[in-house]
Amino acid sequence: MENSYIYRTSSVEETAQFAEQLGSLLQENDVLTLEGQLGTGKTTFTKGLAKGLQIKRTVNSPTFTIVKEYEGRLPLYHMDVYRLEDSDEDIGFEEYFNGDGVTVVEWAHFIDEYLPDNRLAIEIERTGEVERVISLQPTGERYEQLCKELFQ
Repeated sequence: MENSYIYRTSSVEETAQFAEQLGSLLQENDVLTLEGQLGTGKTTFTKGLAKGLQIKRTVNSPTFTIVKEYEGRLPLYHMDVYRLEDSDEDIGFEEYFNGDGVTVVEWAHFIDEYLPDNRLAIEIERTGEVERVISLQPTGERYEQLCKELFQ
C-alpha cells in the first residue's frame, strides 16, 4: 500500500473546495474511485471536481443512467455503479478509463474487477453533521505525485 493522505473538512463548501483543487490538477486518463455511505458527500465531491475541470453544467448523481458525461477542460465521466451490484455487466469501462477524460466511479467496489490497477481511491467518512474525513489512497506513481502536489 502506498501512502494515505487525509483531509478533514468542516463544511459542505470545504469539501467542494478541496475537490475543486484536486480537479484542477487532474489529467487525461485519470481514474478516481469514490466510496462512502449514502449521504457522505460523494456527489458534492464530484461537483467540486467538475468545477476544477471547468465544467459549467450542473452535476448530479447518475444513479439511473450509470454514466453521465460532462465537457470541460477535460471530459468528466461520472459513474454511479451502485445498481451493478451482483451484476457481471461490463458497460465498456475500459473505453472510459482509457479515454480522453477523467473518470470518477462512485461505489467502485461493485466493479473492482474492471478497475485499472493504478488509480486514486477516495473514501469520504461522515464524522459529524457537516464534518468529513476524506482519505486518499494513491496506487501508482501518477497518483502518488498528484497527492503530493495536492497536499504541499
